[in-house]
Amino acid sequence: MPETLTADVVHALAPDELEEADLQPELAELAAGRHVLVCRKGGKPSWLERILAFFRRTPIEAVTVVADEGVAEGEEFTAQVVETNLTGVYEAVGVTDRDP
Repeated sequence: MPETLTADVVHALAPDELEEADLQPELAELAAGRHVLVCRKGGKPSWLERILAFFRRTPIEAVTVVADEGVAEGEEFTAQVVETNLTGVYEAVGVTDRDP
């Protein structure tokens, strides 16, 4: 069942860059011909949220999203995703909103 994920793209790999990247074999197979987005879950935090996270010792949760469409580094997006068998890896079934 799809869930809604809002994330900030930290690093993006286009399909032609996948061979050069050192991906796990399972992730490389899932991502064949698609974009791989390494993201900060929850979107871009404000300075206050960053300071509170530091003092509360709550780490930023990183997730990987495999998508048909690319999203540029630094952009925030919201998408419908499904969790894969790989921990922390999601497959996008549709990007619903982008922050330019």
